[in-house]
Amino acid sequence: MTKPVVLGVGMTKFGKQLDKSFKQLSNLAVNDALKDAQIDKADIEAAFVSNVMAGSVWGQDSIRGQVFLSELGLENIAIHNVENACASGSAAIQMAVMAVTSGMHDVVLVLGTEKMHHQDKTKAFAALKASTDVTENSAVLMGQEKENESVFMNLYAEDMRLHMEQYGTNAETFAKVAAKNSYHGSLNEYAHYRKPNSVQDVMNSRLITSPLRLLMCSPLSDGAAAAIICSEQYAKKHTNELIYIESSVVMSGAKKENETTEVTTVAERAYKQAGIGPSDLGVVEVHDAAVPGELLAYEQLLLCTTGEGGRLIEEKQTYIDGKIPVNPSGGLLSRGHPIGATGIAQLAEINWQLKGEAGKRQIPTQPKTGLMHNVGGYLQGQNASVAIHILSR
Repeated sequence: MTKPVVLGVGMTKFGKQLDKSFKQLSNLAVNDALKDAQIDKADIEAAFVSNVMAGSVWGQDSIRGQVFLSELGLENIAIHNVENACASGSAAIQMAVMAVTSGMHDVVLVLGTEKMHHQDKTKAFAALKASTDVTENSAVLMGQEKENESVFMNLYAEDMRLHMEQYGTNAETFAKVAAKNSYHGSLNEYAHYRKPNSVQDVMNSRLITSPLRLLMCSPLSDGAAAAIICSEQYAKKHTNELIYIESSVVMSGAKKENETTEVTTVAERAYKQAGIGPSDLGVVEVHDAAVPGELLAYEQLLLCTTGEGGRLIEEKQTYIDGKIPVNPSGGLLSRGHPIGATGIAQLAEINWQLKGEAGKRQIPTQPKTGLMHNVGGYLQGQNASVAIHILSR
């Protein structure tokens, strides 16, 4: 069985891009990935295309990937459309990994493209709400929130309140996560937000759902990210610097029966698959759709014990120059969150960090191992999908 390798990556700037189509965004990301991999588009044997909102927001359904790639000249290949809420990009990566490790294909494309900005803002929020079981009889999920309000921010606010009550974490500690990621994002040319914010800036921003404030939440974003994933044998013909995907674990959530979260279950499997532990990680990209998402991920990924996530941010251990840098890209909070592209953008950042190509935000020690954590949807009180990949050089 061959080991999968990340041969090249590419992405667009994330942000509000009403002037660019799905095809244009896709072309930019794919061409950058091909250039980075130093291969021709004719070498691509299959494509796995991640998108969530093109149908509900823009009316493009069924053959999204085929449409997005139609101007690139990728002909007579298998194009698979992948949708798995906010974890869609990571699900597409796993499918690419399976295609390569099985020997079915030598080299494949993974693409995530999303346009969340629409003249009618209610469309995106309605699409986000649909990433839940819409038949559940819950006040949180059945449309009783404000018209332009994300159901997931309500859920994150609930997580934040619970952590504050159980462990004494204060709002300012959560605000430090946002301030950190805004600083990291200010160093990232691809980021939606490039302005560094102080803790006070975060605490003074508009209240969304108590105690969650505007600058504690990720924005709606447009953008695309792409990666070329190939077999080890194929990669060695093109480069001497190999970035391996050591583990790929994607699981649906389950009803919580004990104190172990579904994220921890997936993390433990990913660590075992890669043959490492959390102390071996040199860089981590986590799903910080809101600040509780990052702080809780510290604990769920076993970077610290339960209840100690606040200590990591207070001690600045998760800054670029800290003991375990988390979200050097700026994370979803600052890099942005074009849903279908997010997982692949995380892969790109880990790849750049391992190769020492992250520019101003490069971790000084140039890590050897990195983890990306991507979750999506909400079902039975849990994430509907959890995805973790571990990469190494």
